[in-house]
Amino acid sequence: MSSIQPGANASLDQWLAHLETLHPKAIDMGLDRIRTVAQRLELELPFVKIVVAGTNGKGSTCAMLEAILLSAGYRVGLYTSPHLVHFNERIRVNGENAGDEQIIAQFERIEAARGEISLSYFEFATLAALLLFDAGRLDVAVLEVGMGGRLDAVNIVDADCAIVTSVDIDHTEWLGDTREKIGLEKAHVFRAGRPAICADPQPPASIAGYAEQAGADLWQFGKDFNYSGDRQQWAYGGRNQRRNGLAYPALRGANQLINASAALAAIESLRDKLAVPQQAVRVGLLQVSLPGRMQILPGKPAIVLDVAHNPHAAAALAQNLAGMAYYPYTHAVVGMLRDKDAEAVLAKLAPRVDHWYCATLDGPRGSTGEELAEIVRGVLPDSPDETITVSSFDNPVQAFAKARELAAEDDRILVFGSFSTVGPILQELGRTV
Repeated sequence: MSSIQPGANASLDQWLAHLETLHPKAIDMGLDRIRTVAQRLELELPFVKIVVAGTNGKGSTCAMLEAILLSAGYRVGLYTSPHLVHFNERIRVNGENAGDEQIIAQFERIEAARGEISLSYFEFATLAALLLFDAGRLDVAVLEVGMGGRLDAVNIVDADCAIVTSVDIDHTEWLGDTREKIGLEKAHVFRAGRPAICADPQPPASIAGYAEQAGADLWQFGKDFNYSGDRQQWAYGGRNQRRNGLAYPALRGANQLINASAALAAIESLRDKLAVPQQAVRVGLLQVSLPGRMQILPGKPAIVLDVAHNPHAAAALAQNLAGMAYYPYTHAVVGMLRDKDAEAVLAKLAPRVDHWYCATLDGPRGSTGEELAEIVRGVLPDSPDETITVSSFDNPVQAFAKARELAAEDDRILVFGSFSTVGPILQELGRTV
């Protein structure tokens, strides 16, 4: 147990330290504990609920939904995870991060209600978000699944519309080691008689199979909705709605039109509950922002930040880097968690990187810089370019400092591999999230 007594004027940081020690497992899948506490808290959630699951693209899809719905004049709640710098990023009400006092007040309510039931950090966070949304007089809430779907805490919510953005190999210890198994876990956010959006262009059969079994109304990318475009603009085509002349999303990256199409399919499927005019879509797509996803900072050398940490995301990142302007050298700062497929991720980026700065991440799940450096050396060609360098550091900030020291003005610095790698660098640069 934590040494603090929650409720005794504890700060948010003290509460979070308490939550990290409260439950015997950091990740403990299952809905019984959180559902019981939610019932004690008498959650009502009297608003439209959109739940977003998927391996990659969840954060971008959630950010676009929030921006479009805010532009349409709705009061919007957004719950995402993990955070980059501050826990408050996880819970947003009407476009603003929740304040420390607001979150602490909900933690106190949850602590009082849970009694003998032990809750994980993520379960506490999820209940705090739902309590704030209950009190926030919302019109709509967008809720991002933490991991999988079937046993994720967010799945206590019955979605009015559920989205699965993509299915790839990640979190195999908890979700299975094939796309079919992982797809089935994610599809469990679907509900009977309600729209179920699948944005994966090549979805595992298990998604459609579960949608049919559950009686959900499945919308499939390429069949029920799609997009087209040229260099200037793009268009969304759905079952009964077409939106033409759209500006490209402010989020960079190869897959953003798929994510935007998923968001617009969800909005189309909910048109009886949420009217969203064309101008709100245009403005929302132009204004959307999401730190740490193909985020390019102004100035020289160019700094690119991306939380990519699985092979699918790494392949998209490599494609996006290839589409950028010419840079003489690319310096990569990387830190990863031990339960990720580091070899496959680093192999995707190896052709794009000249100098590697491998950083140790704290905590039991963090890989050391030396371990990553060894993996990098293993994925380099048999006769690597002698100018390629690989070094290791105690933390991401130290690695980044060395990369900035050695990078020339016209070079590019890439920071990737984990929220725990990108977050400290954003903080170091004084960037607000």
